[in-house]
Parts: sequence; structure tokens; C-alpha cells
Amino acid sequence: MRAICIVVDSAGIAPMPDQHEYGDIGAATIPNIAKACGGIDLPTMQNMGLGNITEIEGVPPAAFPSASFGMMYELSPGKDTTTGHWEMMGAKIDFAFPVFPEGFPKDFIAKYEAAIGRQTLANYAASGTEIINELGDEHVKTGKPIVYTSADSVFQVAAHEEVIPVPELYRICQIARDMLQPPDLGAARVIARPFLGASGNYARTANRHDFSLTPSETLLDVLKAKDITTYGIGKIYDIFAGQGVKPHVTTKSNEDGMQKTLEALDNIKSGLIFTNLVDTDMKYGHRRDVHGYKASLMEFDTWLAEFINKLEDDDLLIITADHGCDPTYKGSDHTREAVPMLVYQRGRTGKDLGIRQGFWDVAATIAAHLGVDYKNGTSAL
Repeated sequence: MRAICIVVDSAGIAPMPDQHEYGDIGAATIPNIAKACGGIDLPTMQNMGLGNITEIEGVPPAAFPSASFGMMYELSPGKDTTTGHWEMMGAKIDFAFPVFPEGFPKDFIAKYEAAIGRQTLANYAASGTEIINELGDEHVKTGKPIVYTSADSVFQVAAHEEVIPVPELYRICQIARDMLQPPDLGAARVIARPFLGASGNYARTANRHDFSLTPSETLLDVLKAKDITTYGIGKIYDIFAGQGVKPHVTTKSNEDGMQKTLEALDNIKSGLIFTNLVDTDMKYGHRRDVHGYKASLMEFDTWLAEFINKLEDDDLLIITADHGCDPTYKGSDHTREAVPMLVYQRGRTGKDLGIRQGFWDVAATIAAHLGVDYKNGTSAL
């Protein structure tokens, strides 16, 4: 018996009631993409009931949806990857991770530079693709890593792979992780951002690596303690700092992630398969590429039909997201949104799940399916 949870990163579905507190009024990733493009064709998820959750141009409600459908409100403050995934696995957070819009304190940067034996560049909030083009030449010339942040709780270190090899970049990021601890400096993630290329044509590589804080106990820990497989695909292992995730595999793209999820059906015969597909967020949401995001959703929907055909009768499939990143919205940051919840079991009639109070209903649903007692959240089964 298996549960498969696929997180389409940042694919929010509707405004959250507290959006105004985050400056995100009106953000609704999937519906706004559809509206901006004059509709979107997602026949697989339409059949599952995606259009029954809310109005989406081109995705009408299904008369007899093949999956149960609803949306989930986030209980934890924030709108980031870490908070969304942790709550999804049952670890609600009662505080917002600190953000650093003015950069990190100068005294911290001085201590960090001493610890890694290098001076650094930047230390301000920036777009990752823009900052490597802005400072890439100076970095290559001096060997100084580029340190920057964003609207999220992140400490990011960019370096050219031929200047600072990937293992060394990971080492200096681990030092940052060890130093950036709660309460004041507890950034949710330290992210290694390697890149390659020549002046004017720098591009990030697939060797990104996230160094997360360690969550409190999640469903993953409960499953692992019972010797139930928890197979992480994509950045799942990094998001949970490896806690409760075994085994795992990284991915280079959504296409790679979808292929590895498909292959997992042949190799993982029981337990949880937990996939994050990051391109929607990283390549299209932050870059406000509406048409790229639309194409990525359609690519996933086409693949999903093939994936569903390979499921066994006792499999459970959940499709959801971790936050929003509306590419039609101002800025370049995540947006505070409700996320979709599609719950599929072959031969089961879909039902309206309504608005769920907390992403942790995903954990409760997985636990119920796998026959594990779990206290947080409410099962959708």
C-alpha cells in the first residue's frame, strides 16, 4: 500500500483571508495565469475536480470528478517552501522565520568571512539570476562568494563552479547553516547557488543544495520509526534537513522529477513517495513568466494522465502545493495563498472536501491511508 504526494511548487489556487497582511491582495496563481492567458487546458486535473475548487478559465467543473477536491488554508505564518512543506507533514509553526530585507548584520558577515577564510560580495536582497550577472565578473576575478537574500527567510551563496568548486561551496554553506540559528538569525534555509558560463552569459546549474533548519517531529519521523519507506524526490530531503526521509533522490528539472516519480512506482512498493516539482516556482513564478508557468502546468497535467494509469488499486495520490507565486502579480516573491488538494483513489467517487484548516490535513490523510495513528490534522478520506 502506497501514498504518493506530489507538490507542484507554488501552484496556489485562491486568496487567503489574511493576504492583506502580506501585501498579496488578489494573488491566486492558477486562476490568474488562466485569466491572463485566455484560459488553460488541464484535462487530467479538470477531470479530477480542479475546476470544482474555484473558477479557473478553461477548466470547467467536472460533473463526476474522479478525485476528491478542496483547498487548504495555511495555519502557520509565512509563505515559503519550508513552512508549507513542514505544515503539510504535520509540523505547524507558530512563528514566522526571520527575513533580512536590508541584508544580514555586518557583525555576522564579518564572523562568517572569518569562518570561511574569504571575503564576500553583496549582502543584500536580490534576484538570483540578476545578481550573478551583476557581480559575476567581480566574483570570478576575486574569488569572493556572492551572499544575498530575498523576501524569503534565506541566506544564499552564489559561486562559479570553476572558481569555487561545488564541494567547497557546500562546505561554506554548511558553515553558514551552523552559524545562522534561532531566534534572531534562524534563516529557514541556506542555499548553495552554483553557476557556470562566461561574462554576460552566466547561468545557474542544477547543483543547488538547500541547508534547512531541522523541523519538529513530522509524519515522516513517525513513518520512519515504523520502518515505513519515506522516499523523497527533488528537494524534499533538503527541506526536512534529511529528517525522516529515507531514501531520497535529487532532480534537475520537473521533467526529471516526473520521470523519477514514475520510476518510483516500479521500485517502491509500499510507504510514501513524496515529490516536489520546483520549476513552476523557480523558473516561472519568481521570474513572473506567465506563459512559461502555464506551459509547465500543462506539461505536468499531460504527464499526470500517464502516471495515474500506472497506479495500483490500493494507491493514494495527493496533488497539492506549498504556497503561491503568482506570475501575474507585482514583484518577484511568493504570494500568500490557499493551495489545492486533490485526493485520488482508483474506483472511488470524488467528493467536495471544502476548505481545510491547515496543510497538515495532507499528513493526516496519508497516515489514515497507511494505517498509522497521527494526531495532527484531519484526514480527507
